[in-house]
Amino acid sequence: MKKTESQGQMHIRRSAGDWVFDILNVTVFSLFTLLCIFPFYYLLINTISDNDMVARGQINFYPVGIHFNNYIALQNVSDLGSSAIVTVARTIIGTALMVIVSAWAGYLVTKQKMWKRSLWYRLLVITMYFNAGLIPWYMNMLMLGLTNNFLAYIIPGMVAPYNIILVKTYIESIPSSLEESAVIDGATTTKVFLKIILPLSVPILATIAIFGAVGNWNSFQDSLLLMSGRPDLYTLQHRLYTYLNTSSNLGALMNSSSGVSSTAVQSMLNSKVIKYTISMVTIIPILLVYPFMQRYFVKGIMLGAVKG
Repeated sequence: MKKTESQGQMHIRRSAGDWVFDILNVTVFSLFTLLCIFPFYYLLINTISDNDMVARGQINFYPVGIHFNNYIALQNVSDLGSSAIVTVARTIIGTALMVIVSAWAGYLVTKQKMWKRSLWYRLLVITMYFNAGLIPWYMNMLMLGLTNNFLAYIIPGMVAPYNIILVKTYIESIPSSLEESAVIDGATTTKVFLKIILPLSVPILATIAIFGAVGNWNSFQDSLLLMSGRPDLYTLQHRLYTYLNTSSNLGALMNSSSGVSSTAVQSMLNSKVIKYTISMVTIIPILLVYPFMQRYFVKGIMLGAVKG
């Protein structure tokens, strides 16, 4: 690559190798993008295409017989509405509380005057390396009274060590002179946090908010293990799991018996469409969050990883 100057402007003369590299780079990333997008596109075209063709697996690259009846029919699926409310509620409340706790805890562990600061920070980091396992976790939740309880979705996720470390690292990159000036003017620790640190930490807080929202929205195991006695507290992902099992059992019944009614046959044929439609509904909301948070996400995760 050579630089040439003509008529007061600088031009870059690109070599053949530069052009080849650009073409290969664009090609590889374009293919990678298509591979990432195609599963969502495949789900979408199967939910808006002719149901009979979808059941026979004939919809692969473009929709046929476009309609939106499947999405309209979802209102007739039992308990889907309550599951959506539970999932939205846990996502909003759980993410908000996690961000607040992470921000405050991350700020406190940056304060040298905090009592036993190093000890508490090390104890926090240790939890990232040790996991007692599924059964002790369940017994702990049972003893705390968090089974069949909506708070089981909220309380365990409030303290997220990884997010606290990200916030701590980001806050350490903020010039200390800002805080020192506020302290000289008589500001308390809480006021410094609310008026200075919190507004300047929006990028990293938006980043961990994305982590929290995606985790809460896609969470499945806690609902499956802890809410066995409260179907009204099932999340969307748990409800989808239930439908997947129901359709699988019906398919097994069809393979082992020849005397199944036509109603059961129709139900099995439509189960594939139902699975696709519910999957698409559970994916769309979280996909809509990313475009609005993307500008904060990249900046926050990069600045939050500058220091160790």
